[in-house]
Amino acid sequence: MALETRVYQKERTIKFGALLKASLGDLYGSRFLARQLAERDIKAQYRQSYLGIVWAFLTPLTTAAVWIFLNSSGTIRLSDTGVPYPVYAFSGTLIWSIIVASINSPMQSTQAAKGILTKINFPKEALLLSGVYKLLFDSSIKILLLVLFVFFYGVGFHWSILLFPVAMLGAILFGTTLGLFLTPMGLLYKDIGKIISFGMQFLMYVTPVVYAIPKTGIMKTLMTWNPITPIILTARDLVVGFAPAHLDYFLIVLLVCLPLLFLGLIIYRISIPIIVERLSA
Repeated sequence: MALETRVYQKERTIKFGALLKASLGDLYGSRFLARQLAERDIKAQYRQSYLGIVWAFLTPLTTAAVWIFLNSSGTIRLSDTGVPYPVYAFSGTLIWSIIVASINSPMQSTQAAKGILTKINFPKEALLLSGVYKLLFDSSIKILLLVLFVFFYGVGFHWSILLFPVAMLGAILFGTTLGLFLTPMGLLYKDIGKIISFGMQFLMYVTPVVYAIPKTGIMKTLMTWNPITPIILTARDLVVGFAPAHLDYFLIVLLVCLPLLFLGLIIYRISIPIIVERLSA
C-alpha cells in the first residue's frame, strides 16, 4: 500500500478568512471542554472560601457603600441622579465590575492554563469560552442581587428590566473584545496586568459609574466620548425603568466590537502557539 505524500510549503500570506473560520469552529467544537474547565474553576474558586459566592459581588458592594456614605454625610456633593443614590451607585459599580472582569477574563483564563498549554494539544479557544462561562455565572448572580436591590429601594418593576441581561451581554462583548487584544502581551509581560488594573481605576472616574455626567467642562467631554459610558448608562436606564438616552451610541459601540472581536480571535489563534512555544523553551 502506497503511503500518502504530503508537501509542506512556507505560507507567505495570512488567510484571515480561513483563520477566523477555524477559530469559530474550534470555539463551537470545544463547548464541552470549556464547560468542564469552567465548572472546575468555579468549584475551586469557592471550595475553600468561607464567604463563598459572596465574593462575586463584595467588591462592587463595598465600593458603592463608600460613595453612598460620602454622599449622605455631605463630604461630597453630587448632582441629582433621578433615582435613589444607593441604586445609582450600586448599579454603576456592579456593571463596572462586570466590564472589568470581562477585560481580564481572556488573559486570566489563558494564564491559568499555561501549565497544560505546554503539555497538551487542545483548542486554545476553549480557554476563552470557559472564561465567558465563568463570566456569565458570576454576572447572573450580580444581576439577581441588583434586581433585589432595586426593589428594596422602591424603584419598582419596569418591563425594561427584562432587557437588562441583554445590555450585560453587550458589556461582556465589549470587555472580552478588548481583553483579546491585551492577552498576548499580558502573557509575555506581567506589567500589562498591572497597567490594566491601574488604568481601570483611573478610567472609572471618567465614566458615569458613581456620579452623573457634568453639564460642562472637560469631564463632560471625557465622559461623553468614553466608549464605556453608553454601556453603563444604557444598562442602568434599563434596570431603573428610564428610556435609554444613549441607546444609539450603545449600539454603535457593539457594532464596532463585532469585527474587532473577530480580529481579536485571529490574533489570539496566531499568537498563543508562538507564546506557548516561547514559554516552554
